[in-house]
Amino acid sequence: MRADRLVSLLLLLQNRGRTTARELARELEVSVRTVHRDVEALGAAGVPVRADRGPAGGYRLVEGYRTRLTGLTTGEAASLFLAGMPGPAAELGLGAELATAQLKVRAALPDELGGRAGRVQERFHLDAPAWFREADPVPFLARAAEAVWEQRVLRAHYERWGGRVRRELRPLGLVLKGGIWYLVAQARAEGQGQEQEQTRARVEGRAAVGEARTYRVSRFLELEPTGVSFERPADFDLAAYWQESARRLEERLRHDVAVLRLSPRARRLLPMRFGSAGVRALAAAGPPDEDGWVRVEMDVEAEPVAVGDLLALGAEAEVLGPPGLREAVARTVTALAGRYGATAETGTGTGTEAETGPGTGTGTGTGTEGDMAADTEAEADAEGGGAVAEG
Repeated sequence: MRADRLVSLLLLLQNRGRTTARELARELEVSVRTVHRDVEALGAAGVPVRADRGPAGGYRLVEGYRTRLTGLTTGEAASLFLAGMPGPAAELGLGAELATAQLKVRAALPDELGGRAGRVQERFHLDAPAWFREADPVPFLARAAEAVWEQRVLRAHYERWGGRVRRELRPLGLVLKGGIWYLVAQARAEGQGQEQEQTRARVEGRAAVGEARTYRVSRFLELEPTGVSFERPADFDLAAYWQESARRLEERLRHDVAVLRLSPRARRLLPMRFGSAGVRALAAAGPPDEDGWVRVEMDVEAEPVAVGDLLALGAEAEVLGPPGLREAVARTVTALAGRYGATAETGTGTGTEAETGPGTGTGTGTGTEGDMAADTEAEADAEGGGAVAEG
């Protein structure tokens, strides 16, 4: 570990020029005293490090000196694919490798390109998690990532919507979607042979062993390595799998169409609340009436979810159809009015985003739509054939 730190120290001095011991300690996550000792070690190894005293002082390399220690290790090279995502890289256990890899790349670049790379890092930042939600705790993420790299079978205890299950997983990849980590894996019920599992899957109408399924990493209760290797399918494409799964998920979830009447304010809220479905609905909207309200048809999820989503628009929207959805919304509104003692004379109440304006509610808009989708589909069909998520 100290050898890696010395290389990082050397590359920091080469890339940044004069740097104080305190700044170096912060970058390397060590004490100032450790920095002083490491600088002495570099000097003893023949690296020409100079110490400048005074307010503008610090450590620097002798002008003209450049190291050739820029070869990337396997871990550092792999971490470069996460160069724009330091948070996720750290969660995967690649934070130190990513930092060192970036230093090595900068050191290998000509001064002009190195300076440009530094400016890009200073001026562009990717923040993966959605608004208004804390990141999921993922204590088993690094273990899952190691199993993906090493192609090792995992023994899992998993919390899904219908209860807890045990699975033997052959991990194929990890996906970060909206700040949420998912593990894509082939699965088999623990203790069952392949033929027995396939028969059971056919009876239950779900995916058989060998077909990839998706697991939300935060829902693993246990995830233990077995030490058993497996052969990764040569034709498996993680990006293609995820794209197709997301497409199927949207089709499965938004299989109903709601007919709505929207106020001018609801028209502004619709894209924020319903994402692309809201945008498509507004694009095909009819002309506004004399009060500025329009009639739209919008894809929605199953009735229990659609009721909550549409009520988030408050009094700025009216559900015209289908009749079952309109009746469900009316029942919910009546129950709420009874619970809060509200009547037509006392007003419409407070607290909806439609009344207070966008940005004040948590809602189910585009920031959490992917998370809701995975959870909702899992409730409908936890292990169904072709399902995106087990739960």
